[in-house]
Amino acid sequence: MMDIHQLRVFASVFRNKSFSRASRELKLTQPTVSNHVMGLEKELGCRLFDRTGRKIIPTKEAHVLYQHALDVVERLEAIPDAIRGVDEEIAGELVIGASTIPGTYILPVVTSEFARQYPKVLFEIRLGDTEEIANQVLEHEILLGTVGAKIHRKKLNYTPFVEDELFLVGSRNLIKNKNISLKRLAEVPFVLREEGSGTRKVMEDYLARKKLGVNDLNIVAVLGSTNAVLEAVKADFGASIVSKFALMDEYGSGKLAVARVDGLEMKRTFFIISHKNRTLPKQYQLFIDDLRQHCKRLKI
Repeated sequence: MMDIHQLRVFASVFRNKSFSRASRELKLTQPTVSNHVMGLEKELGCRLFDRTGRKIIPTKEAHVLYQHALDVVERLEAIPDAIRGVDEEIAGELVIGASTIPGTYILPVVTSEFARQYPKVLFEIRLGDTEEIANQVLEHEILLGTVGAKIHRKKLNYTPFVEDELFLVGSRNLIKNKNISLKRLAEVPFVLREEGSGTRKVMEDYLARKKLGVNDLNIVAVLGSTNAVLEAVKADFGASIVSKFALMDEYGSGKLAVARVDGLEMKRTFFIISHKNRTLPKQYQLFIDDLRQHCKRLKI
């Protein structure tokens, strides 16, 4: 009968795509690793890896087993912590994937507050666009993500944590009023975010309601981050649609003009995402609570 040791070894081989790397990771001999995998293959009656030279390729059966193995190993390993109770000191790593806006303008403040309360938690924030973060959660590279748009995947949980609104921002030469028509929007030089960006997806969704697309805009550049977009806007290269969180420092400076587009009140929700088949450790659950409480106090 299969046991946790076999599943842990299998998961390491699957993740590393290598018996030798798995043996180093687990501090086992390579024959021991191979024997565990062969034992599983014999019990399940199927091949789990195709071997082509030095490479191994997981079979379809291996992909199915990997999802279940992760859940079983995680639940079994969580038992000692559950027995010790919730009063034990909170420690360990907390890796969060974040799209540009939450990763740049929200999470740094929350992690700072959380770290003061739980100094033995080690933070890592991995920035990427919404599509990248969703894929990292799906592939079990990270447990938690924060994104600015829903990427429809059946295996993702979405928990809202803060509301946002997108505004048109540009130099005062380009934007002279607090509102701008769709016709004028199509005329101004426009700096666009890259595909996969949550901000771009939300903008495209709202434009589509008016039967417009990005091809109807006067695109002068496509840039890979909100900061890059804002720098281009400050240089009077063009206007762009950005989050209110990215404009917090700009409101008071008076250097840039901010406007709404007539008929397009571009509001969105930021979401915490996690995999439906993964159980979040205690530090992750506490962080989610702190993040939502912090956002309730925001006044923007």
